[in-house]
Amino acid sequence: MSSPAPKLPVSLVANPRLSSWVKFSGEGRVAISPGKVEIGQGIVTALAQIAADELDVDISRIEMIRASTATSPNEGVTSGSLSIQQSGRALRQVCAEVRQRFLFAASERLGVDAALLDVDDGTISGPGNVSTSYWELAGDVSLDHDATAGAAAKSAARRAVAGHSVQRVDIPDKVFAQPRFIHDQALPGLLHGRVLRPDISGAKLIALDEAAARAVPGLVAIARDGGFAGVVADSETAAEAALKALRKGATWSAGEPLPDEDDLAGFLKSQPVESTVIDTRTATTRVHARTLRRQYTRPYIAHASIAPSCAMAQWDGDRVHVWTHSQGVYLLRADLATVLKLPAENIVVEHMEGAGCYGHNAADDVALDAVLLAKAAGGRPVRVQWSRHDEMSHAPFGAAMAIEIEADLDADNEIVGWRHAIWSNGHAARPGRAVQPALLAATEIANPYPRMISTNPPAANGGGGDRNSVPLYDFPTWTITSHRLLTMPVRTSALRTLGGQGNVFAIESLLDEIAALRGEDPVGFRLRHLRDERARDVIRAAARRAQWKPQKQAGIGHGVGFARYKNTGAYCAAIAEIEGADDIRVKRLTLAVDVGEAINPDGVINQIEGGAIQATSWVLKERVRFDRTRITTTSWTDYPILTFSEVPAVDVAIIQRPEIEPVGAGEAAHGPVTAAIANAVFDCLGVRVRDLPITRDKIIAAMELAS
Repeated sequence: MSSPAPKLPVSLVANPRLSSWVKFSGEGRVAISPGKVEIGQGIVTALAQIAADELDVDISRIEMIRASTATSPNEGVTSGSLSIQQSGRALRQVCAEVRQRFLFAASERLGVDAALLDVDDGTISGPGNVSTSYWELAGDVSLDHDATAGAAAKSAARRAVAGHSVQRVDIPDKVFAQPRFIHDQALPGLLHGRVLRPDISGAKLIALDEAAARAVPGLVAIARDGGFAGVVADSETAAEAALKALRKGATWSAGEPLPDEDDLAGFLKSQPVESTVIDTRTATTRVHARTLRRQYTRPYIAHASIAPSCAMAQWDGDRVHVWTHSQGVYLLRADLATVLKLPAENIVVEHMEGAGCYGHNAADDVALDAVLLAKAAGGRPVRVQWSRHDEMSHAPFGAAMAIEIEADLDADNEIVGWRHAIWSNGHAARPGRAVQPALLAATEIANPYPRMISTNPPAANGGGGDRNSVPLYDFPTWTITSHRLLTMPVRTSALRTLGGQGNVFAIESLLDEIAALRGEDPVGFRLRHLRDERARDVIRAAARRAQWKPQKQAGIGHGVGFARYKNTGAYCAAIAEIEGADDIRVKRLTLAVDVGEAINPDGVINQIEGGAIQATSWVLKERVRFDRTRITTTSWTDYPILTFSEVPAVDVAIIQRPEIEPVGAGEAAHGPVTAAIANAVFDCLGVRVRDLPITRDKIIAAMELAS
């Protein structure tokens, strides 16, 4: 029986043309053009390593081309820790096939069997000192062909670059202050724009007196399209002054009421919902002696990127060029085409790096702002940068969640049944995925589109509010249900891990509670309920590295958390050491991670460290606050994040498995670290805090509840 034909990676099926991925220039360079984008995760370095390996060239020869709808393959959106899985696999296949094509061409030119030829840093040589190179042959070898899956990528043992830590290719520009970030770019003739938006949630612009703004020196234009209004000026100072004057002349409608921030669970559970049974497992019913019912919550969370969102746009007749730090240039182009009523080919969307991105922030919104303001700029480019206040008020947030788990226990406190229910807004409202555009200004223009109610990605793509809600543990029965809200007074979309952080926090907290009821070591308890050896290995590795569990010390607590991201991605276990004095301080985090083949181990460690530190900030500090009319956390003072002096020591062990296809590391640490800190708080103080963030007030409330 013949083996099935090899399948092309998903990104290559969508973009099969070899020349859209790889080009050779006459200067001994190789241009690699992935459709995924650099958002601080080091992806361009790992992809360069993959290309260098398969092409047998030094990584210094490789130039990574920024994604653009004009030239790059369409790989959708850079999200979900999928870049290595999708772009990496595609590039590995493309470069293997390109190498094979050049070897065949060299064989014909040199008169040597292709099997006898070697490639070393792009030079192709064979017996008798005959040689040529990729660059000599580039004119003869057409890459305007579709990939065939006919070439086999190298085995892990033959890879010289992947699996080794190399310097990130994007870092030198950032260290030496070269303008790599969009915020630092200055196009010739650049103008500056600002958009007028209400402080009151849901208010609409109903009247505008422009006289004071028109008197501001440096004003170039006032743009108005229905409820969308903004200014264009010759400097940022003038733009700010004009916006301030315009704001004084604005009249707004009444807004829409926001929920009670102190009873988010009550709000979430009282709204109309779409309910979905995510998974069930049945078994012979075992008698249970009692049921533990616990509720866990997390608040709305801001992206809190260090720099607010920024974009540039320039019109040329009925064509527009957009520079953006969007995670999906083609998806943004689709929404822009809908709003502008233009064919997509009239719009070029080009990626530039932004300073911080953790999901669907305001990068796409500010791009449409720039496009609409640039209409009034007479063909000059317009740069729009949101203020911190804009970013914290109007960008999408990570959705609040209420999670209820019921665990049926037998007489020995063993788990015999498990029910997990989630109430949450949807976790995805990205551009380009629906008939209606998902961009903020699209809801403000004269012929507005309705604000999209966030949905959840399907379970096959990792889910949304239900992400990581199906236990990896071997419980006999379970029912997992997701209730997605059909109302959305607070704007939500994708934030790092989507629902994964909340669900892992809930599951791992209750497991710890049951282990404590049994008087069983929480690490041993988890190992006893796991059949997956890779899962068991990361828990054991983290425990060993952290020397679990040290002698009990007053004021010090230790906790463990584990998850496999999306139940299909990276395995991660975390052990937290915390100090419980006036406030909780996380002293040390020890993590073990298994991403399959770690292309750049240092990059994996960076991602796990970054995720662990961000999770610590979420757990201890972060919470979007609001009254019944407006968001009130609009500055770093109102929305504190972890400071440098509060950063814990982070120690990461990688379990390297070069024989297994790689997966991403960017979102693997958040859930395990959240759970580990919460469990360490119980170990330290003897109280369970089930509502994030774990602040002094929450601890006091939990103590009062327990007494």
